[in-house]
Amino acid sequence: MAEIELRHVTRRFATTALDDVSLTVPDGSFVVLLGPTGAGKTTLLRMVSGLDRPDQGQVLIGGREVTALSPAERNVAMVFQQYSLYPHMSVRENLAFPLKSPLLKTPPDQIAAKVQAVAETLRIAHKLDNKATALSGGEMQRVSIGRALVRQPTVYLMDEPLSSLDAKLRAELRVELKRIQSDLGATFLYVTHDQIEAMTMATHIGVLDHGRLVQFGTPREVYENPVSLYAASRLGQPRINLLPADLFGGAPAGATTIGLRPEQIEQGTGEDSLVRRIEHLGDQTRLHLTFRSHDLVTVTEAHSPLRPGDILPIRPKAPFYFDASGARLI
Repeated sequence: MAEIELRHVTRRFATTALDDVSLTVPDGSFVVLLGPTGAGKTTLLRMVSGLDRPDQGQVLIGGREVTALSPAERNVAMVFQQYSLYPHMSVRENLAFPLKSPLLKTPPDQIAAKVQAVAETLRIAHKLDNKATALSGGEMQRVSIGRALVRQPTVYLMDEPLSSLDAKLRAELRVELKRIQSDLGATFLYVTHDQIEAMTMATHIGVLDHGRLVQFGTPREVYENPVSLYAASRLGQPRINLLPADLFGGAPAGATTIGLRPEQIEQGTGEDSLVRRIEHLGDQTRLHLTFRSHDLVTVTEAHSPLRPGDILPIRPKAPFYFDASGARLI
């Protein structure tokens, strides 16, 4: 069992980094913590890893309280943004290094077998005898991930491990990480500010805002049923359109903002908008519109005949409404 539970965890520095956070990471899940810089993502990860301890609250892993235990005693593995490899060692030696810890006491034959298995899982078996410095960025990050996998810990903690890679490598490793987590049935707790990583990999997303957990659910739940303007803004590409609530009429009492994702803008009916700019993206066309002096973005089919300067009638379809505090009005 590798369920992670935080109970009313608070951590203060100059400001409050985590504010009364309670969170359960289900066993075998891939949970992504999402939020901008300063939201508290890495601090929460450090609470779970044992690299830092809460001022208040409890941390449990597998039903056992670990709040006062060291990282080694918690049996967790962490992957950082930087590769954290030993440059003078080969890939094989880097992968084997964690297994040579006095705490693990792994026999040499088991070390060799585990290193080979992890290298094949990560598709770097042909690089085992290369020095770490001879690898590409993507290969180095695979080795870094392999150093965590080879230990077979209770949980895997990852702090923006793909953010230093180029777009192509990020896309490739997103698929690889999800495949590995699914094959292992392991518990992953993953930190990012990248909504695409969150949407494509997570079984659950935890949205953090200034140290508070504002929403926790599946990617679909958070996307389709956000609890606040802040949560709605964290997911979606293009970003949700946020406009005055009375722009289209029919807003509920107390609403100050209407939120419209691209698919919540019905085209061909309603009131006229002006097509200002068009982006052809291959599988779809992105439309930049002006409606009553307000700019908004929606999408249409790839081979749309629309051109800049055209008039396009639009109206909202099942929009979100938010009050002055940003809370969702149902």
